[in-house]
Amino acid sequence: MPNEFDHDSEWLVEDETDEVAAARAAAEAIEFEDFYVEEFDPAAKPIVAIIGRPNVGKSTLVNRIIGRREAVVEDKPGVTRDRVQYDANWAGHDFTIMDTGGYEIDVQGLAAMIAAQAELAASLADIVVLVVDAQVGATDADENVIRICRRAKKPVILAANKVDDMRTESDAAALWNLGLGQPYAISALHGRGSGDLLDAVVAEFENIDFSGRTTVGPRRVALLGRPNVGKSSLLNKLAGADRVVVDNVAGTTVDPVDELVEIDGEVYRLVDTAGIRKRSDEASGHEYYAVLRTRAALEKAEVALMLIDSSETISEQDQRILSMIVETGRALVLVMNKWDLVDEDRRFYLEREIELDLQHVSWAPRINVAALTGRNVGKLGVSLRAALAGWETRVPTGRLNQFLGELVAAHPHPVRGGKQPRILFGTQAGIKPPTFVLFTSGYIEAGYRRFIERRLREEFGFEGSPIRIQMRIRSRKK
Repeated sequence: MPNEFDHDSEWLVEDETDEVAAARAAAEAIEFEDFYVEEFDPAAKPIVAIIGRPNVGKSTLVNRIIGRREAVVEDKPGVTRDRVQYDANWAGHDFTIMDTGGYEIDVQGLAAMIAAQAELAASLADIVVLVVDAQVGATDADENVIRICRRAKKPVILAANKVDDMRTESDAAALWNLGLGQPYAISALHGRGSGDLLDAVVAEFENIDFSGRTTVGPRRVALLGRPNVGKSSLLNKLAGADRVVVDNVAGTTVDPVDELVEIDGEVYRLVDTAGIRKRSDEASGHEYYAVLRTRAALEKAEVALMLIDSSETISEQDQRILSMIVETGRALVLVMNKWDLVDEDRRFYLEREIELDLQHVSWAPRINVAALTGRNVGKLGVSLRAALAGWETRVPTGRLNQFLGELVAAHPHPVRGGKQPRILFGTQAGIKPPTFVLFTSGYIEAGYRRFIERRLREEFGFEGSPIRIQMRIRSRKK
């Protein structure tokens, strides 16, 4: 009976040995791992913004609502800085929860930008949950947020946080004077009263008008790099607005921040991540959780834009992040940022550093940009499409085995211990990233596998994508 490979591998049928036939049968039994890009529609779900002063427990409440420790929490103000969205569900209702930085009045610099992001979140949301520290009571900043919400004509639900027991219920009752109706006494840390608060939130959903919201299913792109290499600046330039807080202070971004942007006529979902300056086992406090969130954002992405500061020497940390991208199997585009700061001397040394330090990712497209000025930013689309195409490339089984046969005939595996392992059959078991399984008569050395990978790239492309080569060694008959 003909099998699924017969139409493109007839050349193998003639004079096929039992050994090769067995390898072919084993290859056909492999389940192919194609997976699709999940289309989701955040715009068609209610958006609930969590607003409040610094350190009143907003991110703790977000974690309580989504049921996992996703938002970065630390016992000091100012850890959350951007608008960060998470999917949530309560009583069968799906919605998007938006965590924000602490809102303050009459501030400057970084604090002012954080406050502006919180104010923008209130205008974009369908419902605002104002979190107030019941132990401290309402402040001028709280009253200012209320005025902003009223101007935006958004329903506001008051959450009186840090009411850990019955003795502090009276602190929550004192917040009736804000004129927002019932203050819901909660303890975000322990979960006390959070159910009543969420019941009040979902009760407002029926008043939301979803007309005009469209469904989107864009490719997901993660922005990665060391702190202060310009990831947030690049996102802002592509978004055409100050979507994320940018400051010269390294480590301004803590939580992953996503935004729909259009690049060269195509819409992508870009995720700005925290700059990784240490390994997760060396980091502490909010840095530790920022590293974990960055890795999680990368695993959800399809392609990574790895930003490197062209004006500085390529560092060990750059290498470590690149290794993490390759390990997760994501497509890769190298973005050499701050190109406007590179002079002739630096360019000479940079080319040498790229040849030496980035040799293991020489297959990745590379583009020189200046995020602040916008130079070459619009050309990122070409590189992204090339990387995604390489990531999704599939080689027909017959063509692959013809290639392997010619390769082995011209360059056989070295003899080791008087034995020479042979490649009996090969198949591509999956894409995203391209994964090949070689059925062999013995162990194939790592150097020869790298040789096969290099020749696969020369023959079939795979630009911008890592390649995985696995072995299935024939078991010896007893």
